[in-house]
Parts: sequence; structure tokens; C-alpha cells
Amino acid sequence: MSQATDTDVREDGIIESVSGPVVTARDLDARMNAVVYVGSEGLMGEVIEIEGNITTIQVYEETSGVSPGEPVEGTGSPLSVDLGPGMLDAIYDGVQRPLDVLEEKMGSAFLDRGVDAPGIDLEKTWEFTPEVEEGDEVEAGDIVGTVPETPSIDHKVMVPPDSEGGEVVAIESGNFNVEETVVELDSGEEIQMHQEWPVRQQRPTVDKETPTEPLISGQRVLDGLFPIAKGGTAAIPGPFGSGKTVTQHQLAKWADADIVVYVGCGERGNEMTEVIEDFPELEDPTTGNALMDRTCLIANTSNMPVAARESCVYTGITIAEYFRDMGYDVALMADSTSRWAEAMREISSRLEEMPGEEGYPAYLSARLSEFYERAGYFENINGTEGSVSVIGAVSPPGGDFSEPVTQNTLRIVKTFWALDADLAERRHFPSINWNESYSLYRDQLDPWFEDNVRADWPETRQWAIDTLDEEAELQEIVQLVGKDALPEDQQLTLEIARYLREAWLQQNAFHDVDTFCEPEKTYRIMDAAKTYNDAAFEALDAGVPVEEITDIDAAPRLNRIGVQEDYNEYIDDLEDDIESQLRELY
Repeated sequence: MSQATDTDVREDGIIESVSGPVVTARDLDARMNAVVYVGSEGLMGEVIEIEGNITTIQVYEETSGVSPGEPVEGTGSPLSVDLGPGMLDAIYDGVQRPLDVLEEKMGSAFLDRGVDAPGIDLEKTWEFTPEVEEGDEVEAGDIVGTVPETPSIDHKVMVPPDSEGGEVVAIESGNFNVEETVVELDSGEEIQMHQEWPVRQQRPTVDKETPTEPLISGQRVLDGLFPIAKGGTAAIPGPFGSGKTVTQHQLAKWADADIVVYVGCGERGNEMTEVIEDFPELEDPTTGNALMDRTCLIANTSNMPVAARESCVYTGITIAEYFRDMGYDVALMADSTSRWAEAMREISSRLEEMPGEEGYPAYLSARLSEFYERAGYFENINGTEGSVSVIGAVSPPGGDFSEPVTQNTLRIVKTFWALDADLAERRHFPSINWNESYSLYRDQLDPWFEDNVRADWPETRQWAIDTLDEEAELQEIVQLVGKDALPEDQQLTLEIARYLREAWLQQNAFHDVDTFCEPEKTYRIMDAAKTYNDAAFEALDAGVPVEEITDIDAAPRLNRIGVQEDYNEYIDDLEDDIESQLRELY
């Protein structure tokens, strides 16, 4: 028996067979997706199939040592998460068990099976400030008060979505724990700060709207070429070592979302350790407070039971939707959905289901769609607007983008950031291939960039895209005949494209200044390269040899713009130097 479990498992059914994380039980009065406790140790599981008197359960813990004949206890309730103050600055496993609480409970970093704890602290008191008064009418989803959950985020206490609402007959400010009543309605309903919600059920909204504001990431290649909208979906596929995790770390640190939910789904423990160690030390660039004040981490590492991976993404998206209902913009990072799909494949094979492509279940595409479709920019039922942006990493074996998880993901998401092993080997980071990546949000986000950055943002970006496209075509010729065989104008294009790659698309995630690049700076670096392009081609038209044009002293300084804190003055001087040095040549 686990040290943390001091109650016996009620015998509602009996284990009939055990196959890895899949357990069958007989004589269990169960419902689909209901939580059950399996075996003498009370291992948490979920009903995934009912056939006659036989119930199939996926268990979220290691099942070694569990044997037929042991009891199974049914709860009748679906797998749900605890929602309320205390979720931020927390680290959970895949079924929302707080790992720090479990460590303290066990007295060890290694957890016994059957250990459990509420997702939020039920005893801690919070300062509740009412937003409504006695006599006010409230409906499902309405905000009745606020709690300063962290220095960065005010937690908004809402009427549960399944409430019938009514007139407020009692409400007062003060300190309460999450299970104490803070609002009473004339119907007799008592509203607490604590809610529960089934993870596989989307929280209700009024309308899903077209997103028109970008999720600024601070990464030039993303904001400049392949932006994602607030409420958008993106995939980051790439082979091992190409930078998926670092890219997602950068997005979690710098994206201008109000809340970040980071789901480590089946990733290596050292990568999650880096997140857990780094994030508490980082400062939120928007508020100046600790980054963890607006972050919720779900750590389901590769050594944890495979079935828990299947639930961790649902746990993450449900928490994200809860904060969205408060009117916040939430960014969810799932690293990686391939491990989630592999968990589905293993469970499907244990169930002896007919396999689809490469052994994945036939419903792989449907499950991916259900997950990504919960992203969006929404009008909430309480009248606020909020968004959930989902960015999922994909880990195709051998970097093969034709494998099922990548292909099914690309059919769903609207932004594709293709990581390239060749770029990573050349130490070009972020190693996002600008020839394969795309964003279907670009046109609808252009008005925002025109209004908030520069009016000619789309035209300047298109010049950069055209230059990079032309370089890709010319490189094929260069590999055959060499650069010197090209006409001078094409040689100059290659030089301009090189500066675009090195000065604009490359970015140092570990440099204090270059790690984040605001949209204005992204534009100015791109425009500085265009200034060099325009002045260089004028010199070429005037008869100046291309070798002299590319040999000016000012041009290499383009590569140092990214690390300049006072970049405006630096770029102004640089552009003047480029133009004056080139004019001196003719």
C-alpha cells in the first residue's frame, strides 16, 4: 500500500486481466470516461470501453504487480481538473496532481503508486473582493469577485458554467478557502472559488471569432515571416536536436500572452528540469514580476506511465480554457504531440484495435482535431473576450515530415514552423526553414502590423521573402557552376540574402539583448537590409563592380544590430554609413 493511501479500495468490480496500462474488469457498474481506482493500491484509471459485463480501463500509473482478482472501485465521475486560485506557479503531472505536494507527502522525489492530492490547496485562504452586490442578477460564467492569485494575475471568480444563476442574496469580502461559500443565490445555490470540469469536454462559449491580433513571440523569423494569431494554432515539427524545445521555451518566456500553460508530454526529464529550474528565475518582461507568476507547468516525462500522456494535453487545454473564460489571452505549449500520439498507439494496440498508418489508431486525426479545435479567439458567456493559442511540437522519427502525426497535424493547424536539421548543424538558430514554413494568418494580421509597427510592413516583408526565394533558386546553380559564373546582379542578390539570413533570421536565445526582438526592431533590421539592397543596386547600375560594393566596411555591421540595445540610433548611423560609402564609389 502506498504511503500516501490510507483508505481501502471499495470492491465495485474485479480485475480480470492486465496488459500494461490497459486493465479489464468485470461486474463493474461503470460509465464511459469515468474515473476508477484499480487494485489494492488504488491506482487511478479511466474507463475507455464497455462491452457487456467487461469494462476496459486505461491506468495512469505503472501496473506491475497488479493481478487479476484485485478490487476495482468506480467513482461515476469523469476525469476532471480542480479549477480555482492556486494553479499558477504550480507544477502538475498529467492528471493534475501537484508534484511539490506529493514530494512533501512522500518525503522523496520518487513517488509511490496510488499517491494522490487535490489539484489546488483546499485549505489555503485567499482574499476575495466582490464584483457584484446583493440584489444583482448573475448568470452562468459571470464574474462575481476577484482574488490576487499572483502579483501578475488577478484570479476572477466565476459562476460555474452549468449554473442556473439567480439573484445574489449574500456576498461579502474577506479571506476564504476555495471550498467556503463566497456567494449565495436566491435559488439556494452556493458559489465557491473552486470548480471542477471534465477535461474531455470543451468549456462553453458564445462565439468563435476571427483572430486579428498577433501573438508576438519576440522571435524575428516567426513575427516577421510566419506570425501566429492570438487564438491561433501552430506546429513545430523537427528531428532530434533541431531546437523544438528551445523554441517552445522562448515562446513560453517571451510571448505576449497573459497566461502560459506549458505541457511537457513525454519529453525527457532533463528538458523539463531545465524548465522547472529556469522559469522561477526569469523575469516577466511585461510586468517585471517572476515569470512563474503567470505560468502553469504540467510535467509528464518519458519515464512516467504512458497512459498519463494521453490525458495531460486535455488537462492543459482545460486549464487554459478556464483562464480564457476570465478574459485572458492564454498560450499553451505542448511538447510534444508525437509522444501523445505514441501513447494512443500503445493503448490502441493493447485494445487490439485495427491499426491505421504506421500502427497509429484510425482515430488519430479526429483526436488531434478535437484538441486543436479547442484553440481560438472567443466571446465568452460572461461577455468578456479571451483566446487560447496552441503551439504543438511534433517529433517525427528521423525528421520525416511525411509520417502520420506530422501530416495529420498540418491538415489542422494554420501555422507551420518547419525545423531543419541542416540549419541546426550550421548553427543557424532558430533553425526554422523559411522555404518550407508558412502562416495562413499573415493576411489577416497585416492590418495590425501596419497600424502598430509600420505602414509598409507587408511590402518590406514581401521584398525579404522574394529575396530569400531567389537565393534558394540561385543556390542550385551555384552548386553546379560556382558563384563567380553568375551575373553581377545575381551575385549581389546572394550577398543581400546572406545578410537577411545572418542579421535578421538568426537570433541568439542566450544573449540578454538578442533573446527578444520587439516588432519595431524586427522591422528595422529587415528595412536596414533593404536599404543596403537599394543603395547597392544603384551603385551596380552606376557601373561599380560587385566586389567593391560587397567590400564596404559598413555592411558587416548589419550582423550586429540584433545585440544592440539602443538599436534605433545604431541603425540610423549604419544606414547613413552604407549610403555614403556606396556613393563614394561612383
